[in-house]
Amino acid sequence: MHPTALLQQSFMAAVAAADPRKIVPPHLPSPGKGMTLVIGAGKAAAAMAKAVEDHWPADASLEGVVITRYAHGYAGAEALKRIRVIEAGHPVPDESGEAAARDIARRVQALGPDDLLLALVSGGGSSLLALPVETISMADLKATTRELLRCGAPIQDMNVVRKHLSLIQGGKLAAMCKARIVSLVISDVTGDAPTHIASGPTVPDPSTYQDALDILARFECDVPASVRAHLESGARGAIAETPKPGAPVFARAETHVIATAHRSLEAAADVFRAAGVTPVILGDTVTGEAREVGKVHAAIAREILDYAQPFKKPVALISGGECTVTLKNVAGGTAGRGGRCTEYLLSLAIEMNGAPGVYGLAADTDGIDGSETNAGAYFGPDALKTVAAQGLRADRLLEANDAWGFFESAGSLITTGPTRTNVNDYRVILIA
Repeated sequence: MHPTALLQQSFMAAVAAADPRKIVPPHLPSPGKGMTLVIGAGKAAAAMAKAVEDHWPADASLEGVVITRYAHGYAGAEALKRIRVIEAGHPVPDESGEAAARDIARRVQALGPDDLLLALVSGGGSSLLALPVETISMADLKATTRELLRCGAPIQDMNVVRKHLSLIQGGKLAAMCKARIVSLVISDVTGDAPTHIASGPTVPDPSTYQDALDILARFECDVPASVRAHLESGARGAIAETPKPGAPVFARAETHVIATAHRSLEAAADVFRAAGVTPVILGDTVTGEAREVGKVHAAIAREILDYAQPFKKPVALISGGECTVTLKNVAGGTAGRGGRCTEYLLSLAIEMNGAPGVYGLAADTDGIDGSETNAGAYFGPDALKTVAAQGLRADRLLEANDAWGFFESAGSLITTGPTRTNVNDYRVILIA
């Protein structure tokens, strides 16, 4: 098998390991005495809900509402029949998500002790399940989200703030429910703690209002006055805190993390192992500026090429996690197109400089990398020459944050469309 085909096969194996249609059914609870209400939020919400519908007893009660990102639902013959799917804004919340979240809250509050709440939680749910407290408008919540994104706050810190601005997140959905709660969670965060995934609507929240204020101060975030006033009131004790670990409301709740980034990396490792290539998982928590991570990984690859240390080829260096991209103002124009996966990959390709036998791939398991419709890209030893022959310089494209332009010119973009799952980014360097 050609190295680039092997790379792409490994990526699809990583995505398949987190396919809700495969991983949800084994974890489904038995129907309760009363009705079963399905609620959910995240990029995988529609696929998780479809898996529930397809495997739920036909004669058992089932209804519900889930919220997913625009273009991540189903249509036509695949459309769900018993669970309503709402599409809404991500990464910035919008009114569609707010209306759906309000409907979810109303339905959950109406449940009784004999009913079952089945919560389907996945990455992206923090912006999709958007129901701000009464004193904060949707416009102010949007502004706060944009500011947190601009300031470069990690997702865990962003979610600490969002939990304390919400009527439904940070365990508050569980607090308003009298029924048994079963939460099935697909993790897109490092560490896989359910409290950080979709801002933990059905699990305890260990963070505080003061933590949220400290985050705004640390990242010098300029948020609307209504947001700061609400958080300050909470820090003074004028507003009740989110439900904490050990709170009685969680006695009737159980949570199962059914997919993680590391399990997907292990599935990809199996592909290389079957092909006679030694897989080495560098970790599922790799973060930092994408182009700098690319340089670090290139240094490891160089050590293997030059000194057969710390691993001997053929070897595949596999990693996951979520890097960041800092957009730069480019003289005479605007920043280019792309995302964190392609920016990492272009930096890596430049550092490897066409080294023989070195191939790379980086793609987001949700199928969307940054500003375009591609999941990511791949490269081989001839990529730099191919693009240079078209009169383009890789270093200038990287400086302009135009990694998409490089890989589009190289003819090596990976386009899957929405995968309806999300266990963060997948990266691999194959030294053949």
